[in-house]
Amino acid sequence: MFGYIIRRAVSGILVLLATSVAVFALFFYGPSNPALAYCPETRCTPERLANITESLGLDRPVLEQYGGYMKGIVAGNDFEAGAISIPCDAPCLGVSFKLRVDVADYLLARFPATLSLAVGGVAIAVTLGTALGIFASRVRGTLADKLIVGSSLVINAVPYYLVALLAFLYLISEWGIFPQSGYVSPFTAGPISWAAGLLLPWLVIGITSSTQYARFSRGSMIESMNEDYVRTARAKGLSDRMVTLKHALRSAVVPVVTIMGLEFAALLAGTIFTERIFDIQGIGKTALDAIGTKDLPIIAATVLIAAAFVVTANIVVDIIYSLLDPRVRLS
Repeated sequence: MFGYIIRRAVSGILVLLATSVAVFALFFYGPSNPALAYCPETRCTPERLANITESLGLDRPVLEQYGGYMKGIVAGNDFEAGAISIPCDAPCLGVSFKLRVDVADYLLARFPATLSLAVGGVAIAVTLGTALGIFASRVRGTLADKLIVGSSLVINAVPYYLVALLAFLYLISEWGIFPQSGYVSPFTAGPISWAAGLLLPWLVIGITSSTQYARFSRGSMIESMNEDYVRTARAKGLSDRMVTLKHALRSAVVPVVTIMGLEFAALLAGTIFTERIFDIQGIGKTALDAIGTKDLPIIAATVLIAAAFVVTANIVVDIIYSLLDPRVRLS
């Protein structure tokens, strides 16, 4: 298994390198000039635009900028913004064009909000979806089974941003059923205030995401219940509950782990719609704001972070596979 992890880690690094090259290529060969975002339209003379371009470091060759960016990740770098020198320790993801701050520190300060959303949303989705899927598999073909499967398809067909927007408008703004959303640190404001501000976003993420867990766990449970080892367990006289939870569920939960790992990585990379609608200053909202201001270092950093989360999640999921299902061996 150790050799497998090393090989996957090396391939993951290659994926991140390819991602960084693609991001820089899109930036420098894109249709717009980032310097224009900082040049007032009515007073943007060619000389002023040239000065802004130079202050942002965009006048240097592309390979030189890319080399400096990769060097900063490994060994840190110092950035010059006019007469100001901004130190950036490793791993340095650049300095924001607009805010003149270390991008890594800036995103790290917003990561707890995104992490809180991801943990709470996935926890609700996995718990609710798996429970419904197991129940539906036990009552296969009945009205309850059809209602669970049908409702999951209907919920999955509705765009997520529409569900989140309607939940915010009615459940918070109009009716006041839920408290005003937002993120506060559980260490300073307390766990109750922290959970209250994230409760509705958690429910929106959890309920909308639980549909896929319900369908996959239902199908996997039905398949597992027909396996030979399950019939052997029943023949030994084990209770139906013991057979379901100890034998069938262990192999049926494998595809659920796949979905959970990848979804958790995607949420950590930034829940853009959730953070934007519920006004939570996490990585997703920060990336969206950076796109509006053409703050390329922040955009590049969020893309690399998203790729790193996905690569790591794939490796972790494969390892958990081998632990949950003895038939799966890593080599």
